[in-house]
Amino acid sequence: MNKIIKLLIVLAIFHQYEISAQTKKVSRDWTSFTQTIEVKTDKKTKFKLQGLIKVDRTDTTGVAALWARVDNTNGESGFFDNMMDRPATKNEWNTYTIEGEIDKNAKSINFGGLCLNNGKFYFDDIKLSIQSKKGDYEPISLTNASFEDPVKNELIPGWNQGVGRGKVVLIKEFTAQSIKNDGNTSKSLLIEGKNIVNSYVIKTDEEFSPQIGVMISMLNNLSTRVERRVQDLDIRQTDHLMDEKANRIGALIMHLAAAEVYYQVYTFEKRGFNEEEKEKWMTALDLGEKARDLYKGKPIDYYLNIYKEVRTKTIEEFKKRNDSWLNDMRPGSIMNNHYAWFHVMEHQSSHLGQMLMMIKRIPEEKEQKKIEVKKNIDQ
Repeated sequence: MNKIIKLLIVLAIFHQYEISAQTKKVSRDWTSFTQTIEVKTDKKTKFKLQGLIKVDRTDTTGVAALWARVDNTNGESGFFDNMMDRPATKNEWNTYTIEGEIDKNAKSINFGGLCLNNGKFYFDDIKLSIQSKKGDYEPISLTNASFEDPVKNELIPGWNQGVGRGKVVLIKEFTAQSIKNDGNTSKSLLIEGKNIVNSYVIKTDEEFSPQIGVMISMLNNLSTRVERRVQDLDIRQTDHLMDEKANRIGALIMHLAAAEVYYQVYTFEKRGFNEEEKEKWMTALDLGEKARDLYKGKPIDYYLNIYKEVRTKTIEEFKKRNDSWLNDMRPGSIMNNHYAWFHVMEHQSSHLGQMLMMIKRIPEEKEQKKIEVKKNIDQ
């Protein structure tokens, strides 16, 4: 291996985890597996990721792909490709390729495979190569790249389930196993997705009138996005404050629940909060210092369960109404019921964006400790 490759490959990181009570399973419509290598170069350098994929789909939405992401030293992402513009869909082995680039800001390359929706997704012979000074692509040694080491306790040896950054994320809807390839004793990886409802289709459920059904589909799509982005956060992350005037993610989930409860009574009962409801929900609705003091020290599931309970009531109430009700107005109001619930969707979308930004700004645990030490010194 020549000098440029030696310079590029500073450290290969491969974590092997064991299932324990602390390993969290979450629910979503995709899963992935990852390896990470740290890289360093003083100029733009190309890399190539290749692998064999076969897909046995149970519906037309099931797809598989390779993926690669470059993390930079400034905390931002560099090159990214997950093949969603050209996913694997054929029930035969084919080689798929991602070609990317790193530069002087690059810190690491995260790469692996991913699956979306229902089906059986097969992977084998993953290869990563980086361009040398002469322009040739030189292979990088990977762990269990051909999946000959069998899956045990839901874990793929040498690979981290998730999208990097040292976290194991197991998905309830997906199972992994090792299988023998036809005609020989070599193995490949099989990941199977079952009972996944496609979240990328807006549709009307028969339980609702047409426009209400579309609106419920949109509301649930947004709330599902919120849940999926926060459900694997630990208490440290859930309680993180970007600054002394910011709101914690847990408080924001409570805020979404409180706002939805307000519009429940506003549209379904044509009134505002009564005193009991004010006592229960106004801190979350107003946020600020009181919410910062109240909403902390609880796991993310505490907030999500409340959020889900509120949505359950919303759906139950909408089943009692039809499309003509959407045009009704509360006396003295300037907006009809349809606009009020559009605003609930708008509200969810706005705070989802806020939470996505906050999640990106949560420091790693070691970095967090350094920040806390510095604050103590400053004081």
